[in-house]
Amino acid sequence: MPNDKVLKLGLPKGSLQESTFSLFQKAGYNISVSSRSYFPNVDDEEIKLMLVRAQEMARYVELGTFDAGLTGKDWIIETSSDVVEVAELVYAKQSMRPVKWVLAVQEDSPFKTVFDLNGKRISTEVINITRKYLEKHNVRASVEFSWGATEVKVPELADAIVEVTETGNSIRANHLRIIDTVLESSTRLIANKDAYQDRWKREKIDTIALLLKAAITAEGKVGLKMNIKKADLPKIIGIIPALRKPTVSPLSDDEWVAIETIIEERIVRILVPELKRNGAEGIIEYPLNKIVP
Repeated sequence: MPNDKVLKLGLPKGSLQESTFSLFQKAGYNISVSSRSYFPNVDDEEIKLMLVRAQEMARYVELGTFDAGLTGKDWIIETSSDVVEVAELVYAKQSMRPVKWVLAVQEDSPFKTVFDLNGKRISTEVINITRKYLEKHNVRASVEFSWGATEVKVPELADAIVEVTETGNSIRANHLRIIDTVLESSTRLIANKDAYQDRWKREKIDTIALLLKAAITAEGKVGLKMNIKKADLPKIIGIIPALRKPTVSPLSDDEWVAIETIIEERIVRILVPELKRNGAEGIIEYPLNKIVP
C-alpha cells in the first residue's frame, strides 16, 4: 500500500551535490542516484527527492513544488523568495564553513575600492545582490549577468566581477584581487510556508534539520575511551579537552575507572602518546556520525 504521507524534498544539483549526499549519509539517510537521473532514491519511504540547481531551489519551495529544500542564503536573497528558513547548515563544496561573494578586479588594476567602479561594468551571477550592494554604497555601475567562467572576464569583458569563493584559490589563480566582501552565505534548509504549517510535514522537516545539524556538529570529531587508575584521574582529566567534562565510569576493579570523551580528531596524534605516558591503558578511538547537543 502506498504511503500517503510524503515530504517532497529538493536537493541541490551541481557543486553541492556530493557534499550534500555525504552529509545526509552521516545523518542516517542513504541516498543513491544514477549519473543522468534527477530523482535520487532514499531509504525513507516518507521522503521523495528531486535534484535541482541551488539557484532555483528557493523559488520552487516558495511555489510549493517542494515542501522543503536545501539552498544557499545567497539564492534566497537573490530570488527574493518568501520561505521559512528552518536551519542554517554550515557546509560547502570543499569545507565546513560559509562561502563569500566577493568583489574582485584584475591584480594590477587601479581600482582599490567599490567607489572606483562608478560608471564601470561588473559581471556576476547574482545581479540583484550586486545591485543592492552598489545602491548601499551609492555607486552607479552596469551589472551584467554572467553565464559562467566569470573569473576570466576581467579585464576584456568587465572591469570587475562579483564571484563566490570558499578559499580564494580560484580568484588568485586567475590573477584577481579581492577589494570587498559583498555577502557571506551558508546553506539553509528551507520550507514552504504552507507545508511548514502542516503538523506532520513540520515534524518531518524538523527531524531532518536535527539530524543534519548533528552530523555537521560531529564533523572532525572522534570519541576516545580509556582505562586509568583512580590515582591518575586528576592529571588525566587535566590533559583531556572535552565538549563539557569527560564521562568517568567505575570498573570491576575498584582501583580503576573508565573515561570517555569527545575531542577534535586533529589533536588525537598529539594527545594519545601523552595519555599513555600518564598511565592510560586500553585507549580506543572511534568515529562519530552525529552529535546532538
